[in-house]
Amino acid sequence: MRLRLAAPLCLLGFLWLSECAPPTCYSRALGLSGEVMALLDKIHTHQRTKTCAEVLPTVFLDVHNSCVTTKLRDLLYVVLNHPDQSCRERPRMVLLKRKIQNLYTIITRICYRDLVFFTDDCEAIDTGRSSPYYAEDRLQLLQEER
Repeated sequence: MRLRLAAPLCLLGFLWLSECAPPTCYSRALGLSGEVMALLDKIHTHQRTKTCAEVLPTVFLDVHNSCVTTKLRDLLYVVLNHPDQSCRERPRMVLLKRKIQNLYTIITRICYRDLVFFTDDCEAIDTGRSSPYYAEDRLQLLQEER
């Protein structure tokens, strides 16, 4: 009898401990951007969706970059207006559209002013490489050191 009561209580204890803290806006945006990147990679490499991916741009999402909202909006526009109707109806493309819409909504509406943007390097989202930005005083110090 005690064993029957102990097993459900242990299970409830594990569930309670694993779900202690709800996800924050930042953690949800960070996780969803990773999911979008992984799904884009699958679409670009999978045999059935390679032809659909030719239209999609290569994007490296960074929720700390202020250009992420415009790039997400542009990517969503491309996915919604894909020239091939059969590509628009593919399950991975539909899932990509939903994830991009969710991420865009989280960044622009739900977490508005909760996210802190550290950079505004739009080229980094396109290429994946961030170029350091030196302020004028830092640039002057670099020139004086020469």
